[in-house]
Amino acid sequence: MQGKTNPITPAGYAALKARYDHLLGTERPEIVEIVSWAAGNGDRSENGDYLYGRKRMREIDRELGHLSRRMKAARVITPEDQPDKSRAFFGATVTLADEDDNEKVVVLVGDDEQDASAGRIGWSSPLARALKGAAVGDLRTVRLPSGNKEWEVIAIDYA
Repeated sequence: MQGKTNPITPAGYAALKARYDHLLGTERPEIVEIVSWAAGNGDRSENGDYLYGRKRMREIDRELGHLSRRMKAARVITPEDQPDKSRAFFGATVTLADEDDNEKVVVLVGDDEQDASAGRIGWSSPLARALKGAAVGDLRTVRLPSGNKEWEVIAIDYA
């Protein structure tokens, strides 16, 4: 996703920043302290604290780099500021019904904050792509691995 902007809600950006700050300000200093203590104990090749600490520090540094790139590419979009609230765009809470009248409520959020079990679907997911620009009453077909599924937009909210 290099070179592209990454739409994200203010809450999603705050969660990314909190994770970054926690890793940088809490976890990494603790690991650095353990590694330097373990390094002072002599033979590093058999020192579990040293080996684990170095491995964990690489994981933290890799995650910090990833979070930093994601935050730099992030474009914070406040859903309530959407000019056309009659259509489904980023940040919308959309109520859908399938052919059997089973209702499903989804929130269109950034890919970094998606959580399907909580009904938050990523902006680049197949369902979100199908819903972009939909109005109440529109039928949208989503291509899923199990085949095509048709959804009707019942309600759109930007609360």
